[in-house]
Amino acid sequence: QVQLVESGGGLVQPGGSLRLSCAASGLMLSFMGWYRQAAGKQRELVAAITSGGTTNYADSVKGRFTISRDNAKKTIYLQMNSLEPEDTAVYYCYGKTFLGAATWGQGTQVTVSS
Repeated sequence: QVQLVESGGGLVQPGGSLRLSCAASGLMLSFMGWYRQAAGKQRELVAAITSGGTTNYADSVKGRFTISRDNAKKTIYLQMNSLEPEDTAVYYCYGKTFLGAATWGQGTQVTVSS
């Protein structure tokens, strides 16, 4: 069984930065990522990283967001720079074990507003 605990959300002005963290407990995860869901919209992939370090980003965040992973700590990070109001959403951590079992974190609110 895997649990994911997110932290680091909050309110930031346009152009500002935030760093999200997601710590996993339990089994090692082969795939971890960040999704977000804005009000009235579907949940979408923001960034993902495999245990080997391969990354993938949504076009809307390329060049602004960076996902990284510390396997020893079973933790992933999402560094978000040049934040825009359109980035406002609840951000969810997602993880999948090598056997394919998936789990979600509880979500953390990110609000970009002046």
